[in-house]
Amino acid sequence: MFTKILIANRGEIACRVAATARRMGIRTVAVYSEADAGAKHVAVCDEAVLIGPAAAKESYLCGDKIIAAAKTTGAQAIHPGYGFLSENAEFADAVAAAGLAFIGPPARSMRAMGSKSAAKQLMEGANVPLVPGYHGDEQDAAFLQRQADRIGYPVLLKASAGGGGKGMRVVERSEDFAAALASCKREAISSFGDDKVLVEKYLTRPRHIEIQVFADTHGNCVYLHERDCSVQRRHQKVLEEAPAPGMTLERRMAMGEAAVAAARAVGYVGAGTVEFIANQDGSFYFMEMNTRLQVEHPVTEMITGTDLVEWQIRVAAGQPLPKQQAELAINGHAIEARVYAENPEKGFLPSIGTLRHMGTPAAVEFELGGTPGLPAAVRIDSGVREGDAISPFYDPMIAKLIVWGADRTQALARMSQALSEFQIVGLATNIAFLKRLIESDAFASADLDTGLIERNGEALFPQAKAAPAAALALAALSLVESEKDKSASVAANPADPWGQALGWRMNGAYQRQLSFTDDYAAGTEAKAYNVKLTYRAHGWDIEMAGVSSRLELVARNGAELSIRLGDTACHGSVRRDGEVFHVFTGGRHYTLGYNDPMAHAGEHETGGGRLTAPMPGKVVAVMTEAGAEVKKGQPLVIMEAMKMEHTISAPSDGVVEEVLYQVGDQVADGAPLLAFKAAA
Repeated sequence: MFTKILIANRGEIACRVAATARRMGIRTVAVYSEADAGAKHVAVCDEAVLIGPAAAKESYLCGDKIIAAAKTTGAQAIHPGYGFLSENAEFADAVAAAGLAFIGPPARSMRAMGSKSAAKQLMEGANVPLVPGYHGDEQDAAFLQRQADRIGYPVLLKASAGGGGKGMRVVERSEDFAAALASCKREAISSFGDDKVLVEKYLTRPRHIEIQVFADTHGNCVYLHERDCSVQRRHQKVLEEAPAPGMTLERRMAMGEAAVAAARAVGYVGAGTVEFIANQDGSFYFMEMNTRLQVEHPVTEMITGTDLVEWQIRVAAGQPLPKQQAELAINGHAIEARVYAENPEKGFLPSIGTLRHMGTPAAVEFELGGTPGLPAAVRIDSGVREGDAISPFYDPMIAKLIVWGADRTQALARMSQALSEFQIVGLATNIAFLKRLIESDAFASADLDTGLIERNGEALFPQAKAAPAAALALAALSLVESEKDKSASVAANPADPWGQALGWRMNGAYQRQLSFTDDYAAGTEAKAYNVKLTYRAHGWDIEMAGVSSRLELVARNGAELSIRLGDTACHGSVRRDGEVFHVFTGGRHYTLGYNDPMAHAGEHETGGGRLTAPMPGKVVAVMTEAGAEVKKGQPLVIMEAMKMEHTISAPSDGVVEEVLYQVGDQVADGAPLLAFKAAA
């Protein structure tokens, strides 16, 4: 067995691998970029080596630097995690050539499965069911369009070397094919350095079901049952669960055996995932094989009582699989939610910023390896801590929230409760969206397919509602209590009522007007709230929207407040970030901007008519020019950020007065991209 391994990754997967290695008594070496010098994965490993600047291509994608770090520190093996170099056959070969063990599959297996088109030809020979499509090498645009016309629309364009939803486009009509192909190829070359695509029939209402397989060097190969990953946005997974709802024993066995056949066809060793697209009628087709550990592997661990990272390490060390197929039973139900720094109301654009506050649900640490008894009800895998920054250089994942229940109903309830307890301040997140998704009729009833989010847009993206009286009262009370604390700390004489912000008056009552705005919902005007407080000897009178109530502070412990509003008891926590109050109450998060009358008005808004960048990124296409007359919704500029394309369109009919950036330019968040004049 190894005594020291290097983890060639970052974030939550590096922390996850380090946790298992520590339990096994194996020392770990982290690698990090300049941007990650203070990152959590650096802190949890025994040693750490700087390998380059922030950009991944100059650090985490530099295999020679990583191998050199392993040799220098005396590591005997390299665990690639997922992403970066995890499916890079050349890197695996280089690791072996350096006399180190690669904790992953053989390079030959990666090459066989690395090209989606070649893999599908291989699977056809192994009698694994395939979706109708074109998987060949011919890439002429006209030829590919003829193939799409032959297959019949809608079709799906997929980057042959792709993964993670990158380089994928659904084309509904033949006349849209050329533009979609060009966009798909741009994203593919940017993400994978290869613009080859394949064309497949796009199935309506399909489910995405994947099988976890594991093989060793002794000829053993097993499947650890399935995961349902149907709930996606932009072809990227949002929720994953195991086992798949509605799966029959016969279908599970058929899919498992097909997955094992796929693995054996390429001489596979280690952890892998065979992904299938499944029709509602029970038929299924091979999509691709991910030759690495998956982001969603924890749900498999929780229902099978296994530690897949430990299996990876043992297999790489030449040991046989810890369990055979007959020993891999399913226990209960597990669901994973990916908590991202992103704004669902703005098309899931990533959010950049600092985690000023990060409060997570109470979690009992999951006993990896399957100790006797039940798994933990809640597990959190994260690579960040409060105070860390989410940068534009890497994936904006904050944490993976995983719950286990004796059945799906219990798992759903636990996930809903856990999301209610998750608190993030400092950047936008998808937590509220995830909670709506978990509680939606479609997901709760297991009416699953890859279009679930789009089909249920009205329920998942509801119109913004007014902040409730309890949230406003908590914000107001938090403000006045913090002012009391501050005045008491600076008062020359703590007993002097004139030097403290207690609201005391010799004659009469002190009244105060507070103004908040609630602009959390994208695309809506900020809603103003006026709160009138009247100080009393023991508490306050509060008036909101013309309704007066008695307000009392029952208990306070830091940011946690218990209050009585009229006859109603309320509890919540309030986190202030500058002039913004983040109120967490009733399982919801309310963002209230405080309009401080003593503060300066701030910067005046710049003149209108400029379309701005929604986030930091690079301009990859300019589709207009100065003087051009454009129509509302017409694409003007395409930006790339975090390997995803974002189209900036005309907000109305008008004229482009000036184009401020060209293809290849880096653009800051909020930078004006064009000068635009709306039509009269």
